[in-house]
Formats: sequence, C-alpha cells, structure tokens
Amino acid sequence: MNLVNLKDASDKVNFAEAVKKGLGKNQGLYFPEEIIPFENIDEVLALPFVERSIRILKQLIGDELPEELLSKIVTTAFQFGAPLVSVTENIYSLELFHGPTLAFKDFGGRFMAQVLANISKGEPITILTATSGDTGAAVAHAFHGINNIQVVILYPKGKISPLQAKLFTTLGGNIHTVAIEGDFDGCQQLVKAAFDDPEVRDGLHLNSANSINISRLLAQVCYYFEAVAQLPKKQQDKAVFSIPSGNFGNLTAGMIGKSLGLPIKRFIAATNLNDTVPRYLKTGEWTPKSTIATISNAMDVSQPNNWPRIEALIEQGYIDKDSLIGEAVDEEYTQVAMRQLASLGYVSEPHAAIGYRSLSRSLAGDEVGVFLGTAHPAKFRETVENVLGQPISLPQPLADCVGKPDFSVDIENSYEALKSHMFSILK
Repeated sequence: MNLVNLKDASDKVNFAEAVKKGLGKNQGLYFPEEIIPFENIDEVLALPFVERSIRILKQLIGDELPEELLSKIVTTAFQFGAPLVSVTENIYSLELFHGPTLAFKDFGGRFMAQVLANISKGEPITILTATSGDTGAAVAHAFHGINNIQVVILYPKGKISPLQAKLFTTLGGNIHTVAIEGDFDGCQQLVKAAFDDPEVRDGLHLNSANSINISRLLAQVCYYFEAVAQLPKKQQDKAVFSIPSGNFGNLTAGMIGKSLGLPIKRFIAATNLNDTVPRYLKTGEWTPKSTIATISNAMDVSQPNNWPRIEALIEQGYIDKDSLIGEAVDEEYTQVAMRQLASLGYVSEPHAAIGYRSLSRSLAGDEVGVFLGTAHPAKFRETVENVLGQPISLPQPLADCVGKPDFSVDIENSYEALKSHMFSILK
C-alpha cells in the first residue's frame, strides 16, 4: 500500500512506514495513493465479520502484510461484534461499544497495537496521543503490557467524564497519563509540537495513536461493511449514515468504505456546538471558533485533524460532495434526543443522541438511517441519569476500575512542561 502525504506529495511511504511515523513532513496526513473498489461487493458482504475484515484490509493494504499475519492480527483485534439494533421502523443504531473499553475506538486501537507490535520487531516506541475521552482508554488497553512500547496520553483536565478517565488513568505500567490544563485542541497542539521537535520525536521514537494514524483509520472501515451486511438487501443502497463527529476519523473511514464500493447513499456529519464542519459545508468558509465544552465531550473539537482526508476523498473523485451534509445539535436538543430514544425503549448517551437527532431531521421517506452508537451509555452515567431521571448499571469493565487509584499527573498547558515530563519518565 502506497500512501502520500497530503501536505507534501514527495513524501510517499508504505503502510508499515506510515504506521510507524504517524504523521508525515509538515504534520501532513498520509492518504492512500489509490483506493481500488471490490469487483463483487455482495460477495464481500456475505462473509462473516472477521473473515470480511481480513478481505477489506488486504484490499487496502495489499500484500505488504503476509495473509497469515494479517489474519492473526485481525482475529486478535476483533474479538467482539458490532450489532445493528433497530430503534424505529427505518432507523438503526450501529452499536460499536462491545469491546473492552466500551467505545468504537477499540476497533482501531487494538488493530493498531497488533500491527505495531508485529512490525516494530522489539524496537523501542513511544506512543504520544491526545484524547477527548474514548481514545485514551482504547489505546491504553490495546498497548498495555507490550514490552517495547511506552504510551503517553494527554487529556483535558476536568473535561472528560470521570468514568471515561478511570478506564485509562488506572492502568499504570507502560501507560502514562497526563491531565492538561485546557481543552482537547490544546492537547492536540502539544502532540503536534512534540512531533515537530526532533529531540523528542527521534530521541523518544515517537508515534501517535490518534485517528491521524492510518492503521486506526483503516480498521474502522470494517464496521461500516458490518452495518450494511446486517441490513436487508433491499435497504442497503438506501442507507444514510449519521456519524457523531469530533476529529472526523469515523466519517473518513465510512467514506473509504463507500470508495471501496459499499452501497451507502449519503453521510451526515453530526456535531455538537463545535460546528466548524457544518458551517463550512453551508458557507464554504473554514472558520473554527474557540472550543465549547458540552455534554458530548468526546466531540468537543473545533479543528478536526482528519478533515484534509475527507477533502482529498472529494477532490480525487471517490466521494460526491453532494453525498455529505453537516448538522449541528445544541445542548437542549441533545437532551431531547436522549429522551426521545428512551421513549422508544433505547437508552443512549449524548454522542449517539446527536447522531440520531441529525438523522431524524433529514431522513427521507424512502431512506433507511443508521446512527453510530460510539460509546456505552454507562461511560456517561452522570449525564445519562440526570437527563433521563433513571439509574443505569455499570458494565463489568467500568465497575472493575471505579475503585482503583488514579496514576495521572497534572501539568500546565506548556510544551516545555510536557517535554520535561516525558524525558523524566521515559529516559
């Protein structure tokens, strides 16, 4: 698989190099040089999830990973399903929270960890990543205990749910968690600064596990196929996917799936008050505002890193720009949507509720809608209970970590402070 840096076309790498480097020159994102559609999409959709996922990833990666190794990686990474649950007659929830950290990012995190463990050949690696909530837990659990890999996770102090934090701040060992004064965009800027600093990048063998890493992104393509495969055949080409969006990796993965031939009719980029993309799609002007804290905190991102990949998919003709619309949902209507879902017998959390609200507003009578359930409601227990006025129980992964000590370190929003901290714990 050849990938090209979207900021520097002379920077071309293979899949393994892209996974190891994370970002290209000038903080550019790597993007497939070519996406070749499947010749027989129905044949692919008929396969079981793991077997189909191996086929999808082989189609994207090519022969770079031997088939036996790719099969081992996927089988190890995808040990849980992604059920499509009917909410109304023509609206479904794709539940992506049945993995070990109860969020969609388990798919990408576990796949990346297995790939990196197999291609690094024991060389030391430091994963540096920022999280607005679920990435931290998925990455921490995926890499926990891998001997040659250290993980440093930055998160905005006080701006993710306590249960989200508990899933990754209580592991210890090779997992180092840092609470930053500020917001998620500030955490991302610190990560970018580290990758721009040769002393840190080369000295600590930096890599990133955010959705900027191509391995995480490609793994996410697989559950879009799983969703369509679970729809009745007559509904598949009428499917509209509403994607709760923060850093926009999830939407990018869905569009790559469509580029491979998946019969998705159109996409909805569903955001909270951090509505840079919906405004851009309506006005053509890219004008990020200061990040606003919301109850859908994993989407509190005003400058989404993956947007250049979506632009590339459109500009290179893989995706018709008319097949994408943006919808922003405010706090009041997020809560209204949660209550509406509950009245339908479906308990959900704020992010999925935004996907549902955006979908129900624009779904045509002959279309079928799928919104992504990106996290288990219990990860946002306080919010869900406050909005719905009913208690929800904790699933075992959350119950197990509630009483564990927190190993996080607080530091100021300063690159020099982060650099000093990283050298103190990793050198």
